Amino acid sequence: MRFAAHVVSLFALLAAPFCGPAHASDYEVGASLVCDTQEQVEHFVAQYTGDAQAAIQYVNDEEKNPTACAMMNIAYMRGAQVAMARHGANAFKIIRVLVVGVETGNGVLSVTPALYFSLQSVKEFMV
Repeated sequence: MRFAAHVVSLFALLAAPFCGPAHASDYEVGASLVCDTQEQVEHFVAQYTGDAQAAIQYVNDEEKNPTACAMMNIAYMRGAQVAMARHGANAFKIIRVLVVGVETGNGVLSVTPALYFSLQSVKEFMV
């Protein structure tokens, strides 16, 4: 029994830094592309030629879902990179994001956290 108590105490000690309250600096707020799936982000990148709304409309029409992808002002936590996507001279990291709020005229309105996929522009250099 003592061994089990020590293991539980050790686990609690090790997990503590990861279980604390989130800090405002953990979140980002701003306009971001959010899509339901990684594949939808990949299709967005394949269609993107500088007009984000046209590429979003293409993906949504292809999916027959008007909300499959959207450009939104959100509060989110950036997750892991799941892939890279390139089109022409543009390169993007495809990342998971946890959306925790939506920016409104009155500030950020919290929402039930939900996972989506987004992208982050990457500057590549010839070597």
